Amino acid sequence: MQSNALNFVFGLTIGLVFSYVTISYMTGFHIPRPTQMRFVATGEPEMKLDSAGRIFLNHEDLERFGAIVHPVEFKDTHAHNDEDEEARRLEKEVRVLCWVMTSPQNLESKATHVRRTWARRCNKLLFISSVTNETFPTIGIDVPEGRDHLTAKTMKAFKYIFEHHMDDADWFMKADDDTYVILENMRYFLSGQNTNEAIYFGHHFKPLVKQGYFSGGAGYVLSKESLRRFGAHGNNASVCRQDGGAEDAEFGRCMEKLGVKVGNSTDKLGRSRFHCFDPDTHLTGNYPDWYYKYDAHGGKKGRESISDYAISFHYVPVAKMYALEFYIYHLRPYGLQSGKQELNHDRGN
Repeated sequence: MQSNALNFVFGLTIGLVFSYVTISYMTGFHIPRPTQMRFVATGEPEMKLDSAGRIFLNHEDLERFGAIVHPVEFKDTHAHNDEDEEARRLEKEVRVLCWVMTSPQNLESKATHVRRTWARRCNKLLFISSVTNETFPTIGIDVPEGRDHLTAKTMKAFKYIFEHHMDDADWFMKADDDTYVILENMRYFLSGQNTNEAIYFGHHFKPLVKQGYFSGGAGYVLSKESLRRFGAHGNNASVCRQDGGAEDAEFGRCMEKLGVKVGNSTDKLGRSRFHCFDPDTHLTGNYPDWYYKYDAHGGKKGRESISDYAISFHYVPVAKMYALEFYIYHLRPYGLQSGKQELNHDRGN
């Protein structure tokens, strides 16, 4: 009799625990693992992050996510690990240091989400701000915030990287905190380039500098030789402007004076890899007038103008960062190969 009672209590306890876990999973009211990121609808008016890494959205914002609905998870691993052998090989062979330009007011609204999505795939990741934040962390450099001082922030950031991280990578990329980068595609492209050559790559603008320059928002990536030349002479005010002007154009002038050439990153079909707007803008061609004057390739639009192995997009809001993360790394059409079928002809230009 006593044994039956104990069995009943044990079975009831197991049943209640199983029910709690099941209901919690379906409703989102549980504590996820630290590597999880889960979208949970709440009545709050804005998006918030809790200490466990969950993103809380109000119902209106959740609807705007479209395809991203609870319980989508973004973790360091996913269901396609059997397909990443080539990416893992290139991660070891083509080391990329990423430094992200941010500011104290953007840490929670932008930089956090960069860190939780694409930037975790960098071999080395640095956030450069005007103030050191040891908790985030950010590296503070002595430059006032504001667009008028972006040139100084870039110059001092590359100087810091040259002095402290020259041996940590083969390539060195600058990106904004609203840029989205596909690191696997970058390493694939760079695997066909020579880091000992004085060259850098990005979204090519043609005015202002004789050889042109690269959009700061789309991100640009320097070879080790380019960083070496910058470290030796880039902080000389008689060679390179140290502040003021347009950051990307001034850095482009600096590269030209140092003998660093702009590289062509279009694929063999002439499609672009680096993009100074978000994917929707490049697909629809809804460009501002100035873009047609600046873009070195004529401001092409549509799906056939964007490389299958695109590297970067700019002006990407937080919601779209997570959308891109899902579409690129999780969504798969059954029965179709992805990734390696074009490796023999799509690298380089």
